[in-house]
Amino acid sequence: MGVTNGGGPVQHGYPHLDMVRAAITALYKRLSYDTIQTFATSVPPADVAFCDTDDLHLGAQRVAHELVRHYRLPDARMIISFREMQQAANVELAAGPEYFIELNDRFRTHRRDIGAALAHEVMHVYLHRLDLSFPGTRDNEILTDTATTYLGAGWLLLDAYREDAASSQKLGYLTPEEFGYVLAKRSLVFGEDPATWFTSPQAYTAYTKGMIRARHDEQQPPLTAAGWAGRRRYAKDRRHAQDHPVPSPPAGVPYAFTPDGHGRGPLRVSFPCPTCHQRIRVPVRGRVRARCGLCRTVLECDT
Repeated sequence: MGVTNGGGPVQHGYPHLDMVRAAITALYKRLSYDTIQTFATSVPPADVAFCDTDDLHLGAQRVAHELVRHYRLPDARMIISFREMQQAANVELAAGPEYFIELNDRFRTHRRDIGAALAHEVMHVYLHRLDLSFPGTRDNEILTDTATTYLGAGWLLLDAYREDAASSQKLGYLTPEEFGYVLAKRSLVFGEDPATWFTSPQAYTAYTKGMIRARHDEQQPPLTAAGWAGRRRYAKDRRHAQDHPVPSPPAGVPYAFTPDGHGRGPLRVSFPCPTCHQRIRVPVRGRVRARCGLCRTVLECDT
């Protein structure tokens, strides 16, 4: 499994957002709230810094060791080599405890991004040991990028994004804004601000855009933080659902109304948790405080 080596035009926006959200939900389901809380501190820049004066192979082994420690894989050993290849990096997912990671030869002279490539590849090992994967190469790589970022090492992947009028570089399968979105979701959970770690101004811009999108998740009805327009649309959809025994789901909104008890009970509304995106179902009865059973987020709702 490998991380892509960005060449040519960089894709922007949120084309993989549904899969990114599914990946966050999958992480919470597989790891549990308690395990995810153990990743509250990201990999610090000093631990993965790579100077041009460092020995190439010893430096790569040192950074890989720090990532193994961060992901809590004490019995895993990463063997790093360099060769000409189309991808930025690749890892052989064997039984372990030794795993062979190949890095693109260009990292011999672009050493500042070795940590980013290794963060993705070591995460492949982590997910392999968890037996957590998505079907299909594309979706599985999106899961890996999302997990790398949410568990504290993906800021390196976003910082590897650089773009100017003459050239561009990006590592990973997510767009810069999607990396920023996942990093923002993590920041909102742990109260950790990675903004000072970025060496790439484009990475910082992508993070700020991702934060706006992540905040938007917290401002959707029936959450009380929803804006006036959202609340008005919600009230209209709720009236329609109350007037129809089998309400059809409203289009273009994250919530859905369903009657409780085979169409005869009181109306309920389901919506995604803004933290982990697991769907939550609560009764339609005005002010309600709900707690997500997966990530334990307490949500103030006006249903």
